[in-house]
Amino acid sequence: MKILLTGFEPFADEKINPSWEAVKRIESKIKNCKIFKVKIPTVFNKAIDVLKKKMEDIDPDVVLSIGQAGGETDIRVERVAININDARISDNEGNEPVDATIFEDGKNAYFSNLPIKAVVQKIQDDGIPAHVSNSAGTFVCNNLMYGLLYLAEKKYNNIRGGFIHVPFIPSQVVDKKNKPSMNLDDIEKAIKLAIKAVLENNNDITKTGGSLH
Repeated sequence: MKILLTGFEPFADEKINPSWEAVKRIESKIKNCKIFKVKIPTVFNKAIDVLKKKMEDIDPDVVLSIGQAGGETDIRVERVAININDARISDNEGNEPVDATIFEDGKNAYFSNLPIKAVVQKIQDDGIPAHVSNSAGTFVCNNLMYGLLYLAEKKYNNIRGGFIHVPFIPSQVVDKKNKPSMNLDDIEKAIKLAIKAVLENNNDITKTGGSLH
């Protein structure tokens, strides 16, 4: 089995992105699965192009994309991506789309086909805060997650894919008052636990994972 992990380059004046810092630490084999990695540009639609090329090169069984959610306290396992680019800030090439469709022939939304609640449970069982998230936003993280699941439907019918958001790491919040962070070791561990949960669960577990708002 082959698993493709992706992480993003820094954006919004940050010098590092914890998603890529954690991904590049992951070993090349977990439970007899080969792990491949690619750094994704924080640029609308170009992110999807880079992912598509890597998927064509290695033909993975699972794609797990990781992104930064600064200000979060937990690992966020995303449930759904929507067919909209709507940027509050510019991407790394100055693009700032408003209410733009990602793929005209795509669905309004695609749901992760990973066992998201099993992933959350696995991470929580190891003492790391995690929860199911019902919005991946409308920035490049959502753009990439949507593109991944669009490709899974249109071209790679047997592939499983999803997205996880991770918090800032401590070095990013030194000058950000009252902003939470998580140490990189725990983020790395959470990604490994997520991979193990995916390998151990063909179907998701039944567990409350909703939210009131």
